[in-house]
Amino acid sequence: MGHHHHKIKRRTFLGQASCAAVGLTTLFSTVLNLKAMNAAASLNFPNLAPVGPFDDYKAMVCLLLAGGSDSYNMLIPTGTSDYEEYSTVRSNQAIPQNEIININPLNTPGKTFGVNPNMPNMAAMFDEGKLAFISNVGTLIEPTTKTTLYNGVADIPLGLFSHSDQVMHWQTSVPHDRVATGWGGKIVDLLNSIPNGPDTNPNISMNISLSGSNVFQTGQGSVEFALSPQWGANGMNGYGDEWLQSQLRTEAVDNMVDAQYQDIFKKTYAKTLKTARDGNLQYEAAEANAIPLQTDFNQNSDLSLAFERVAKTINIREELGMKRQIFFIEYGGWDHHDELLIAQGDMLTEVDNALQSFSLAMEELGLSDKVTTFSISEFSRTLISNGNGTDHAWGGNVFAMGGAVNGQNIYGQFPQLALDSSLEIGNGVLIPTTSADEYFAELAMWYNVPSSGLLDIFPNLGNFYSVSSGANPIGFLNI
Repeated sequence: MGHHHHKIKRRTFLGQASCAAVGLTTLFSTVLNLKAMNAAASLNFPNLAPVGPFDDYKAMVCLLLAGGSDSYNMLIPTGTSDYEEYSTVRSNQAIPQNEIININPLNTPGKTFGVNPNMPNMAAMFDEGKLAFISNVGTLIEPTTKTTLYNGVADIPLGLFSHSDQVMHWQTSVPHDRVATGWGGKIVDLLNSIPNGPDTNPNISMNISLSGSNVFQTGQGSVEFALSPQWGANGMNGYGDEWLQSQLRTEAVDNMVDAQYQDIFKKTYAKTLKTARDGNLQYEAAEANAIPLQTDFNQNSDLSLAFERVAKTINIREELGMKRQIFFIEYGGWDHHDELLIAQGDMLTEVDNALQSFSLAMEELGLSDKVTTFSISEFSRTLISNGNGTDHAWGGNVFAMGGAVNGQNIYGQFPQLALDSSLEIGNGVLIPTTSADEYFAELAMWYNVPSSGLLDIFPNLGNFYSVSSGANPIGFLNI
């Protein structure tokens, strides 16, 4: 897949870091792209070596922190000079040093770290080896430096500071183009196309969404099965025009591009309805016969309800005949241009509690090492304060949790947080040093996607990692 070099001048580049409107040209080219894409034939995966047999169970749980999570207030450097750099650049958005919960990473000699005061469970799981952070991850087409960026030779993601583009890029892993098939959907397409692939239930997709239709789980030949966090298989209402209407009531800035992405879902709607009815009946029957989980989830939180529904669904995996599942949970509201510290603190409490309950539920089922939960967010936030919050940036920190995670480690390169550092390009926006592709490819490899299929799913991966190497792209999973 060839791509054009998106030339960009430093001044224009920084000017785009606001919620700038999407231009008509963008809209027009998006429409053309999507039309071409819909006309294109289904994905074919030519060189797949047979893998399998898939006789074990594995699940991935994708948690989208939608809106752009300020992740340098989630994972914080605590060494004297590092903290001073952090608090200087963050000013009134810095977490006071005495409130940070210290963690004890095994692989950062000479550097100490802590987490947001609202993440006590995650801190404990980190120190128990059940959770890892991957630092300064972002959408990239190729390795990018300040020099290549300012000289206009870097090939950079489309719509770098736009919610609608970046939230799609994290779900499609195709940051050089606007497409509406996600990498979760493509994994399902691929596994369904290989000999000895995991048996799938014809009525219930391997992709299960707790948040309605989404790009991440949309394949060429597959769509997600939607569940309501609260009611389980009665989640059909989430699919109708009502859903499209509420989704389209986003900021005017995002509407133009979003509307194009939404359109794709109408095309898969009919197919979804056909299998959904049968799948729902089957799901309800399996749930009625299940031995209920004992783990307690915090009922006051929608996020905990969603994670509880995932746990309940994993609990009936055998009745449903599922060997592989990919779950998607969207938790929105991280666009903290205002009231960052309070709003983010409350939301991190919900994440912290939900992950803790989910981890305990997987231990109860004896499936900790078979279920990996990972976070994505369209971008981090500017390190500098806008007065009362922070604005859209680029590279940020993510986390992965589960028994297969090589926990108590911080992967990637935790960046220097001072302004004018080698990665900082204005307002405390950081160039990512680890690509989202490497992060996703490691998850896909753990999930037993054959390495021969990785470039079909992540077209730019070869710019960061040699798929024939057999090595882990990052190292956070025990593959």
